[in-house]
Amino acid sequence: MGHRKKSAPKRGSLAYLPRGRAARETGRIRHWPTVSEGPALLGFAGYKAGMTHLFYVEDHPRSPNFGKEVCQAVTVIEAPPILVCGIRVYIITDYGLKALSEAWMKDPPKDLARLFTLPENFDPDTALKKIEEKLEKVAEVRLLTVTQPKLAAIPKKKPELVEIKVDGAPTKESLEFAKGLLGKTVGLSEVFKEGQFVDTVAVSKGKGFQGPVKRWGVRILHHKSRKTKRGVACIGPWKPPRVLYTVPRAGQMGYHHRTEYNKRILKIGVDGKEITPEGGFIRYGVVNAPYVLLKGSVPGPRKRLIRLRVPARPPKTVPAEAPKLTTVSLASQQG
Repeated sequence: MGHRKKSAPKRGSLAYLPRGRAARETGRIRHWPTVSEGPALLGFAGYKAGMTHLFYVEDHPRSPNFGKEVCQAVTVIEAPPILVCGIRVYIITDYGLKALSEAWMKDPPKDLARLFTLPENFDPDTALKKIEEKLEKVAEVRLLTVTQPKLAAIPKKKPELVEIKVDGAPTKESLEFAKGLLGKTVGLSEVFKEGQFVDTVAVSKGKGFQGPVKRWGVRILHHKSRKTKRGVACIGPWKPPRVLYTVPRAGQMGYHHRTEYNKRILKIGVDGKEITPEGGFIRYGVVNAPYVLLKGSVPGPRKRLIRLRVPARPPKTVPAEAPKLTTVSLASQQG
């Protein structure tokens, strides 16, 4: 046999470079899909409580377990109602969307002062009138909403301000829909329903400064290797005389902004105590507010804000009805 040159696959994915820390802890939604039925909100927000498991009847026709009872790991997200405190409209420019104007509710909650300095007096009627005068320029209508962590098992008072798009109808109808919600609260069941798919946007769990073995999955070298074992043996050629960005190096791992697609809603409930395990979720506590059970895992640690969005690229086949749940585990997670 002749000599065969050794080859090996690339260690680690270059799809998410640079692997730096996220700019802020609250996830940012850069793309809002379009929907045909509306007007409707395209997103919501909640807090990750932890994970548990349940049994449900598999309803995907092409699954080998179709019609059988299967066990599934689920993520519990506590999602108290969000308060609509403002309306913001956008116009299209040569450089993308640009905010045209906004209107705020008359008496916003005092906790909002923890985010920014509140004006002494909000005049929503005058602001809405200005928006209606420029309605022919408006391309998008979005709601400025604040979360209510005091209703969840979150030990903080400072809410998060999140922007949610209104879509599914002409601009005039979308604005009227937004005006009807200004100053009111919106529940999770008014935005999503059981059985549908959603996208999750969040900042992943931070792991600090890690070496190339953990960060990129490179192989540990032979124990008699010179200088290093948990590193890359050759970090590049003489020419070009620099280390290429494709070479696995040590650095920040985790606390990255991530969007995960098509997480199925298995259940939406009102009383979180019915799914809280004995002794509560570890490092979270008892779920009191409305909640949602998502199939599989989502980014981030417990207490992290998870933003939910109408799916940007939904699967082609979606079961018409919600899956039938048989049992949700309430066993203690503390042994």
